[in-house]
Amino acid sequence: MRRTLLASAGLAVLGAALTLSSPTGAAAAPAAPSLARPSTVQACAAPRLGFASCFAKVRTDITALTPNAISPDATPAGLGPATLQAAYNLPSATAGVGQTIAIVDAQDDPTAEADVNTYRAQYGLPACTTANGCFRKVDQNGGTSFPAVDAGWALEISLDLDMVSAICPNCNILLVEATTASLANLGTAVDRAALLHANAISNSYGGGEFIAALTGGNAHYNHPGIAVTASSGDNGFGVSFPASSNFVTAVGGTTLTAGGGTRGFTETAWSGAGSGCSSFFSRPTGQANAGTGCSRRAVADVSAVADPATGVAVFDSTPFQGQSGWFVVGGTSASSPIIASVFGLAGNAASINNNFPYSHTGSLFDVTSGSNGTCTTTQQCTARPGWDGPTGLGTPNGTGAF
Repeated sequence: MRRTLLASAGLAVLGAALTLSSPTGAAAAPAAPSLARPSTVQACAAPRLGFASCFAKVRTDITALTPNAISPDATPAGLGPATLQAAYNLPSATAGVGQTIAIVDAQDDPTAEADVNTYRAQYGLPACTTANGCFRKVDQNGGTSFPAVDAGWALEISLDLDMVSAICPNCNILLVEATTASLANLGTAVDRAALLHANAISNSYGGGEFIAALTGGNAHYNHPGIAVTASSGDNGFGVSFPASSNFVTAVGGTTLTAGGGTRGFTETAWSGAGSGCSSFFSRPTGQANAGTGCSRRAVADVSAVADPATGVAVFDSTPFQGQSGWFVVGGTSASSPIIASVFGLAGNAASINNNFPYSHTGSLFDVTSGSNGTCTTTQQCTARPGWDGPTGLGTPNGTGAF
């Protein structure tokens, strides 16, 4: 009876009920979700000059659950693969075979392969291992001299790998770990991912533009024939690099809830999503008629769920602030790998660039409400029909815009 009741409750909220645990890990009754601002912490340290921070925001009002507290009694807290696939009308069950999605992050996640397969097993997704050729992990030089472990970046890595698994379970995964979070090392890792023939490369981090512009760091993201995505940031109005690069698809963030309209889901601009105008990098041609109000590159291009209040389920066994297991995580760190994986589902990254969504807006869900702050040029921080800063052109409606 206990299993039946908990399973029913788990299906009641987007297929991913908010499930709490006691400090000992025993599962408690599911709690109804709230869109009030949840308690969160940024997974990674704030960036300093020439360095980046990851954009994972971890819910601290939900205690992490161990696997034994979950299966088979309940569903982990946070949105799972079935909900994400349904929300964005994706052909995840059939598409993506032969495509490789690269995840670029800093530091080492020593349990990355085991953790992503715990996630996949929980949701009935096929295993993705080194042994079956699906998973590969390298350092920024292409070898196995992995950097030091960092708990925050390890959680970021788990988030990224889990989102690739959720959106494109048939895709291969390449994890490239930069030695440190410097923009120089992260850029080197991006180049390594390209050399290893990734079809799409996701970057869930950001720092200041100035050093990148001064040192030529933007060139690391110029890989024609590869879809390169970058998170727009979690601090509201204001741009970060590499999202401001004219070579990437900049990915903003939304709040995603069940119900509303013929789609069955409602999305609004997430208040934390980064947006604005680059001070250094040129405007992609696709933005010429988008009404961005920017003379240079505008952020973002497209978007996906990022609000921690409607966050995603993530499994990470590297202890983060004394906890390990199932977390609920948000931030545009979630939306970047989601969009990179949609490129994988589409399967034609070699023939497109970041201008492509601007000529295929009919394959996007336009997000027309919500704001990430106050700005002089309203559309740069407030959602509206068509392009706006926090959500770009909108969120995936299938793969036609990718």
